[in-house]
Amino acid sequence: MKSNGKMAQLTATPRTEKKGAALRLLRQGGRVPAVVYGPEFEGASIHVDEKEMLKVARTGRSEMFNLNLEGGKTVPVLIKDQQERNGRLLHVDFLQISKNKPISVSVPIDFQGTAAGSKAGGVFQTQETEVEVEGLPADLPTSIEVDVSGLDIGDRLTAEDIKLDKGLTLITSPDSIIASVMPPQAAEEEPTASADEAEPTAAEEEKATDE
Repeated sequence: MKSNGKMAQLTATPRTEKKGAALRLLRQGGRVPAVVYGPEFEGASIHVDEKEMLKVARTGRSEMFNLNLEGGKTVPVLIKDQQERNGRLLHVDFLQISKNKPISVSVPIDFQGTAAGSKAGGVFQTQETEVEVEGLPADLPTSIEVDVSGLDIGDRLTAEDIKLDKGLTLITSPDSIIASVMPPQAAEEEPTASADEAEPTAAEEEKATDE
């Protein structure tokens, strides 16, 4: 990946390998299998350098960059989805976009401050770590800062409480609870997901190896 003004660049190579064994060989060689979706593509299979891809992935899924395809074609894309295991990228989906057409993406929430209720003995909990917004690609942030210092015990922060920059529209339901401060006893009684529920599904395992 290299910088070209504000637009990062990532080089991609077409691939015909779609079976598990061939994909494992690609990964062992430091490559990440990927697919490009969009108006000019019908699920084009490619592969990219893992180290360069990680540099792009760290910026978040809402940042546009150029995908340079072998043969000279360059298209603006976003990361549509990515699969990881044990710190390694297994597969990436790219979405071709238009710079002049609004799109909807999920943007990570960057919680700022310490909730007042936490200082009073309450337990701060996050129900959501990202919100879906719509805007032009150039207006999409890599994260949205949310100040939670004013939350007291019993308070809830909903999606509509989040202040968005000009040019962005909230797509997530306004009533969706993003964070809350629970009384200590209530927090202890909250059910937690079992270890089995946290395991990847069979479908996820299959896509990671066989697409």
